[in-house]
Amino acid sequence: MSAIPEWRLVGDWFDICSCDIPCPCEFAQPPTKNVCIGLLAWHVRSGHYGETSLDGMNVLALGTFEGNIWAGATATMGFYVDERADARQREALESIFGGRAGGWPEGFAKLVGDMRGFEYVPIAFELADDLASWRTEIPERVVGRVEALRGPTTPPGKRVQLINPPGSEVGPGQVATWGRSVEVRAEGFGLNWTGESRSSKHIPFDWSGPGSA
Repeated sequence: MSAIPEWRLVGDWFDICSCDIPCPCEFAQPPTKNVCIGLLAWHVRSGHYGETSLDGMNVLALGTFEGNIWAGATATMGFYVDERADARQREALESIFGGRAGGWPEGFAKLVGDMRGFEYVPIAFELADDLASWRTEIPERVVGRVEALRGPTTPPGKRVQLINPPGSEVGPGQVATWGRSVEVRAEGFGLNWTGESRSSKHIPFDWSGPGSA
């Protein structure tokens, strides 16, 4: 890995998937009906790849798998990357999210058996400061809107959260905030899906490499 510079990404991630609430995959169990299809969205609040700044970049993936992804199943996945990225930023993001730059994404990439590539598009990513809602959008391709999960015994202003989830897609030691999708429409890479009232969760991430996970 001598050609890979030191890098770090800190930001926010969420998914929306076809699973019932709560998504069993977050508990390292097989998905609802043994099949999962969904979208995954990342926003880099601060980041660098060597001397290349990655602040503010957005990435969105569409994926599907059958069986327990944490017990040998592999996924089909394609990535949309922020079209604002210049040539150096694109190279950096493809290296990190493609699993070639070490750190947590390298292990995550090993779960992808059918990688359908990268496309560059405008990506919107919004997250309420109080974690009451989150959304992402790619014009004419993807829209995902989520409201934080709540119920009759949820204290006002509090969120439904899971500490140290055993199947966290962004790595260990984080807190997952659960949500319910209001709208989902995803098209691309042969992975088209629509739905609402499906499982979603937000998790912050803090990755670095090439030598650390």
